[in-house]
Amino acid sequence: MPSSKEYLAFVLEQLSGLEQISFRAMMGEYVIYYRDKVIGGIYDNRFLLKPVSSVVAMMPDAAREIPYPGAKAMIHADIDDRELTVSVIQAMYDALPAVKKRKK
Repeated sequence: MPSSKEYLAFVLEQLSGLEQISFRAMMGEYVIYYRDKVIGGIYDNRFLLKPVSSVVAMMPDAAREIPYPGAKAMIHADIDDRELTVSVIQAMYDALPAVKKRKK
């Protein structure tokens, strides 16, 4: 089941305290970016984050879920806790891989 635009709008509203949040639609789901780095995505109306060490440390009890068949497990973020989610995303930024420059 593809994620709804309403859920995307809700997630973006919860993340409105962060600058440079963007998204990209991909096969009925959404990849979420923070300052041009992929932090996770919305899959079947679930907000999932990459399981970098800072996310695991700050959300030790969060469920790990598979976003789609064949993918690695990600952390299911409690998007209702706006302050925690914003803090986690800010903390995970440095652990994410650098943005790859596209060849022209």
